Amino acid sequence: MTDRTTHDGCVEDVSGGPVGAGGEGIRTFTFPAAGPALSGVGMRIGPMGPDHPWHPEAPLERVHRIDFHVVMLFSGGPVAHMIDFAEYQASAGDLLWIRPGQVHRFSRTTGYRGTALTMQPGFLPRATVEATGLYRYDLPPLLRPGPDRLAGLRDALAQLEREYTDVGTLPPSLHTAVLRHSLSAFLLRLAHLAASSAEAGRQQADTTFTRFRDAVEQGFPTNHSVSAYADALGYSRRTLVRAVRAATGQTPKGFIDRRVVLEAKRLLAHTELPIGRVGAAVGFPDAANFSKFFQLHAGATPVAFRAELR
Repeated sequence: MTDRTTHDGCVEDVSGGPVGAGGEGIRTFTFPAAGPALSGVGMRIGPMGPDHPWHPEAPLERVHRIDFHVVMLFSGGPVAHMIDFAEYQASAGDLLWIRPGQVHRFSRTTGYRGTALTMQPGFLPRATVEATGLYRYDLPPLLRPGPDRLAGLRDALAQLEREYTDVGTLPPSLHTAVLRHSLSAFLLRLAHLAASSAEAGRQQADTTFTRFRDAVEQGFPTNHSVSAYADALGYSRRTLVRAVRAATGQTPKGFIDRRVVLEAKRLLAHTELPIGRVGAAVGFPDAANFSKFFQLHAGATPVAFRAELR
């Protein structure tokens, strides 16, 4: 399950309910109110560190969601930050891009040093949103730019921060317009880096694995059979095993199971669906079989996993 963006720029849970701090399930934090001098501006930027939390009520040790974008450019580290149930190791010079609706959790560490940018959905015009891929959930959240790209991103972010804090030289309407332009310039650089990183990953992947991965993404809710995927793609089981192991270090069955578990975790975290319906949604019509499968791969029963997030 993923969230989607509605036509007016809001974030909506595909299970049917709008995302909000008072919604059911895992807690969602809304865009934090800006400081008095910047009231109404749909973005914030400033230092990242123990004395500068991005949200006063955000629990460092608990899983939660946000309804806005967060981009963190690290000058310290390392930190282990969980995004959508995957852990990412970020160090100085790395960026983490967390999109609306994604589940994440901070580490209890002083390594969160650098600059944090938060941005409210709808602050930028639709054309800019599309050009910068703000809702490309398929792009990697952890980005490691080379020296030249990092310098360009740092300069663009520093310029954005200067414009953000310069509240005295322009009237509010022009100040907001300048912020949108500066933010767009930074996001275009960031989006190009994200797309390039994703393309590099695709070029390194074997074509056989790529076809298998795409087939699993489409079929995992009902098909968990390696042989069925091999037959549908026209490969022998042995060929598929070699390709998947070379690309991921996993077996095809392990790859399928990990995708099924991720979707189950998303449904357990984001929705109030009964356990049986969660199991059925990922290909287990029998709730008992689903519970056994989930506990084997996630280390907890579906009930315990859901309770841990509440």
